[in-house]
Amino acid sequence: MLDKSTFRDAMAGLGAAVNIITSDGAAGLAGCTASAVCGVTDEPPTLLVCINRSSRNNAAFRANGTLCVNVLSADQQALAAHFATGSLPMTERFAAAQWDTLVTGAPVLHGALASLDCEIESVTEVGTHTVFFCAVKAAHTHVGGDALIYYGRHYHRVGARSVHAQCRDQPTQCPGTHAQ
Repeated sequence: MLDKSTFRDAMAGLGAAVNIITSDGAAGLAGCTASAVCGVTDEPPTLLVCINRSSRNNAAFRANGTLCVNVLSADQQALAAHFATGSLPMTERFAAAQWDTLVTGAPVLHGALASLDCEIESVTEVGTHTVFFCAVKAAHTHVGGDALIYYGRHYHRVGARSVHAQCRDQPTQCPGTHAQ
């Protein structure tokens, strides 16, 4: 069996978008930083979100039955760190930004690259984590801005300029182009 340390070292090579997952409802306001988010299907629009079972947010997401995946821009790195701090009170976390709501009532972050407002449809327990399968009920996108990813155990900015420079220098490596 693969040991946890080797697995974590390998996963550090997998870059992922940084998200703040939020919820509000009968169980109260909840929010945390997560990179374990993945699109499952676009028909119907469905995401999966993985949250550690020991997180206090896990129980709130489950009880509220809704959540919003807020995909962070590179300019929101400090907020990502803020929501990753387990000891920080929830009211203090949310006071650090501006929020709206869409359909479910889960907090939608101003300036996020995308916000996907979801109802939790099913839950599966896998090891230390809960996998939430979420039906996307509404989405909001913000045009412009660089993305924030987590790679090599650090935050990184990924911008359109880097992608365009690569396309200029290596056009066969860009989306929509084919090697001749």
